[in-house]
Amino acid sequence: MLEYLRNAADKPLAKVLMGILIFSFVGWGVAEWVFGLTSSDTTLVRVGGEKISIQQYNNMRSNELSAMSREEQRELYSNPAKMSDFQDGVIKRIASVRRIGKHADDLGYIVSDHRIANDIRAIPQFQENGKFSTAAFDVVLQNSGLTESDVANDLRMKALVEMVNVPTKTQIETPRFATIATYNARNTKREINMATVNFNKFKVERPTDEQLRDFYAAHPHHVAEARDISYVIVPAAMDKPDEYEAALKTAQALEDDIIGGEPLAAVAKTHNAKFTQHSGISAENLPDDKNLTESVVSNIFELAPETESELIETKQGFVIVRVDKIIPEHTAEFDSVKKELIAEWTKSEQEKLAYVRANELLVDLNETGKLQGAKKATVSRTDGAPVPVLVAAFKNPIGNNSIVSADDAFYVVNIANEKLPTIDDKKIEELKLEIANTTMRNLDADYNAYLERKYPAKINEKIYNRFVK
Repeated sequence: MLEYLRNAADKPLAKVLMGILIFSFVGWGVAEWVFGLTSSDTTLVRVGGEKISIQQYNNMRSNELSAMSREEQRELYSNPAKMSDFQDGVIKRIASVRRIGKHADDLGYIVSDHRIANDIRAIPQFQENGKFSTAAFDVVLQNSGLTESDVANDLRMKALVEMVNVPTKTQIETPRFATIATYNARNTKREINMATVNFNKFKVERPTDEQLRDFYAAHPHHVAEARDISYVIVPAAMDKPDEYEAALKTAQALEDDIIGGEPLAAVAKTHNAKFTQHSGISAENLPDDKNLTESVVSNIFELAPETESELIETKQGFVIVRVDKIIPEHTAEFDSVKKELIAEWTKSEQEKLAYVRANELLVDLNETGKLQGAKKATVSRTDGAPVPVLVAAFKNPIGNNSIVSADDAFYVVNIANEKLPTIDDKKIEELKLEIANTTMRNLDADYNAYLERKYPAKINEKIYNRFVK
């Protein structure tokens, strides 16, 4: 096929736009990696019996990294959690493509060499003066590190993906009754009668210490684990190569001194770096410190007491953080939370009294059909009353009476009537398109889930832990 293209092509060599051609998929031949002096299985993932090698994974990973900006790359390399998510994402994407290829094989789909030849002819980077050029083809392949088979396999895989995905790309017509039903559900309003029973309207006596201690036994306050930390930073303009290299050398020398047993504060002074300490750091209590980036904080909560991190690259410079002490999670002393306990106990007692009153109103409403102190309201699904009341107003049928609880009050609610919306043809058409798009997304997700069940991916943990993790 490719020889046919070569023989049919014109001779002139034009200026080629290098690097523009980006293939969506890596070559699909099974590669062999040599470990040390011996050859062994380098399969990273198996998808429905098909093998994906670590070489193929590395190729796709390199392609995706090269498409990122330098800043994006730096963020990945300086944040272990994000790098881990990125690498797992590469595995998922390459497995997804292989899964589709396997399904295409099972369905008997074939992409002819003639079609591949025509697709190659149509790629602008392989053309000169609007026609296919073998010289341009050779130059692009040489500079991209691809082979003729890679190109053919990539294009064949793209064609198979299009074939397999046809069912999920066929637009589904939304029935008008479904659109109208959704429109009514979104825009219908309800008329309600609502009486509010606020907790703070009820007076209670100040609690005794004995009452508070009994209350605290049932509602203890826990103090989260906290850490005392210190860190040293070698600041630098990280986007300037000279400053970056100089800071890296200083940071490495600083790291060597720390490994040698020197305290962080002394090492920082020796190398003109900045030393900082923070006490009582927890996930809920992080200090306002721009140097404590996501990657630094991640290290703080992973380190054992009296240990230091490796060099952490941030936008502000190179950081080494140390966990000096860990204060385990514990129950707070009674006296330290007494003020908060008084407020909590008071609210709890008021809530009990408020519920008694709300229940009296509900009983009276059910018996007489009248709700004392009620206010009328017309509500939609999103406004017109507190959110818990809105939920109850549309969850229950017309004529329902109930008590609705909220943070600071009980609401006694009667659902009186329903008002259907006026049909707006423009909004109906917009909603019809929205439903169709949602249906297509759901269909696509369901189809992918089916393929995942049919062709499950199994990771080779040994290779994954050695080369990816």
